[in-house]
Amino acid sequence: MTPLEKTDLLQGTLDLLILKVVALGPVHGYGISQRIRQISQEVLQVQQGSLYPALHRLEKRGWLQADWGESENGRQAKFYRLSARGRRQLAAEEQSWTRLSKAVALILQTAE
Repeated sequence: MTPLEKTDLLQGTLDLLILKVVALGPVHGYGISQRIRQISQEVLQVQQGSLYPALHRLEKRGWLQADWGESENGRQAKFYRLSARGRRQLAAEEQSWTRLSKAVALILQTAE
């Protein structure tokens, strides 16, 4: 099997992935990027330059809430969790993504 290449994520897709990962339980920024990488089997890798602006944007929109706490290595870290608005947004984003991915699949399955 050949090594997997890094995949660039569209902003809306990154928001969806962050919301989904945070829905699994409170997690700090580095943990979010690690979960995305691990769950996607190394296909998706989110760089800090994309992740932290997205986290701030989602927090500003009221979709994420954050509290300071201690990470596994004893450092202070901001832990993110979904707000009620974030849960509603995640449901809407998942529904939209499912519709889009089905439409793309239909096009890709079309015979030449």
